[in-house]
Amino acid sequence: MTNAFLFDLDGTLTDTVYQHVLAWREALDEEGIALSVWRIHRKIGMSGGLFTNMLLRETGLAIDQDLLDRLRRRHADAYKRLAAGVVPLPGARDLLDALTGMGIPWAIATSGRMETARPALEKLGVDPGRAAVVTRDEVQYAKPDPDLFLAAAARIGVDIASAFVVGDSIWDMIAAKRARALGIGLLSGGYGREELERSGALRVYEDPADMLTHLDEVGGRR
Repeated sequence: MTNAFLFDLDGTLTDTVYQHVLAWREALDEEGIALSVWRIHRKIGMSGGLFTNMLLRETGLAIDQDLLDRLRRRHADAYKRLAAGVVPLPGARDLLDALTGMGIPWAIATSGRMETARPALEKLGVDPGRAAVVTRDEVQYAKPDPDLFLAAAARIGVDIASAFVVGDSIWDMIAAKRARALGIGLLSGGYGREELERSGALRVYEDPADMLTHLDEVGGRR
């Protein structure tokens, strides 16, 4: 079996979690929905549809498809305005380059749609036309369902059971367990070490740079 790495994007490879939090806050505010920023942050990483369903359920508001569609559009518009501040996390490019140099397959699987993922991918230097990138547009269900990671493993032709899922949220770790992959947690998205470990993370590192330093611990070697 060939080792492979399946990466989440926001908070894992790019420093974009809080841009998404602020974009969702703006979208909710424009609809007159009051919700604390910390509550929004705790939902980042799951699929946009499930995210909005859970947020609206917490507010006690009636949920209808028109409102969900408006929130998604407002979030995408707000995020595009914030995308100028997107930067790769420390070591992210070096980590991907190292894996490529060692001939270890990798892919990116994000709960975001391509319209919001593209700016982060560009800053990361990843061309979705050449690299394996799976977005929410391509699967029926996103995290915490395993579909994204299963599709990413299939895209690069590896057995999901031999893959490591690298993510910053509990939703990544839950999806990894459901996909039968091993989870690696990063602290760069705002979740704590214990939360990630309780959700199934085999190892937890600070950020991509820290993971690169310890890559041999998780099968990252020639």
